[in-house]
Amino acid sequence: MRPVRTAFAGALLGTLLLAGCGQSGDTTTATAPTTPPASSSAGFPVTVEAANGKVTISKKPERIVSLSATHTETLFAIGAGPQVIAVDNQSNFPPEAPKTDLSGFKPNVEAIVAQKPDLVIVSDDLDQVVAELGKVNVPVLLQPAATKLDEAYEEITELGAATGNQAKADEVVSGMKDTIGKLAAQAPKSGELTYYHELDTTPYAATSQTFIGQIYGLFGLTNIADKAPDAAGGYPKLSAEFVAQADPDLIFLADVKCCQQSKDTLAERPGWKSLSAVKNDQVIQLDDDIASRWGPRVVDLAEAIGAGVSKAGTS
Repeated sequence: MRPVRTAFAGALLGTLLLAGCGQSGDTTTATAPTTPPASSSAGFPVTVEAANGKVTISKKPERIVSLSATHTETLFAIGAGPQVIAVDNQSNFPPEAPKTDLSGFKPNVEAIVAQKPDLVIVSDDLDQVVAELGKVNVPVLLQPAATKLDEAYEEITELGAATGNQAKADEVVSGMKDTIGKLAAQAPKSGELTYYHELDTTPYAATSQTFIGQIYGLFGLTNIADKAPDAAGGYPKLSAEFVAQADPDLIFLADVKCCQQSKDTLAERPGWKSLSAVKNDQVIQLDDDIASRWGPRVVDLAEAIGAGVSKAGTS
């Protein structure tokens, strides 16, 4: 039986987090391979129920366009890299991904169609790109930002089915679950340790109800953002005073590459120099990209969190 998932809302996570990354706009145009890799279409047609409904793919796709940095990472991780002929301008990992000036935020249907794709993968249906591509009979999978780990695993599995790489996708998911489970088990548990995860310098944070918050929850940490006035939306905008009063034991920064944030820059903010995390050197700098994507590299995020918790537990 092919994987089936229920459509869910997750555009806020992808839009908010990627907007905060501010990656440089490399507009190198990819050159499509002249001869597609040889492959078998055994197991096709396949139907995947994505956020845009049931999508039937008649044969193994050989010209995939990814307009999502997360899904680009997933495609290469599950062995579908040779099938990918173009990715959007935010897809910077792995380095060999055929990056173009295509945009997932302002999709240009004409430019996408010019790549002659037999499958397009998006994480947001901006400018009704799904319907517009449907008019020219281009199959599209809408896989929104995951709101919990199980949804991230599910999307990886679905992309495996859609691209003819089911076995490898299952292997990736199994490995992720195993590694994250071990990291969480090895880290010292302390419900007394509090943390603040900064998305950008606004500053926006993520509560325990978000995908990011769920990962922190595996390590037994208490999220200060959960008590923010507008925490219900999952991504509250915190005041400097709120963070100072909460005085988190750990601060994780997801705005390092985009905004050059560090323990030193935090110390310059009004009232933050005396924060416990700043004074005790418990400010952890994350990789902006890894902290904003819900693909296979979420394991790297878990490793960074685990390392921070372990350091705090031994200090």
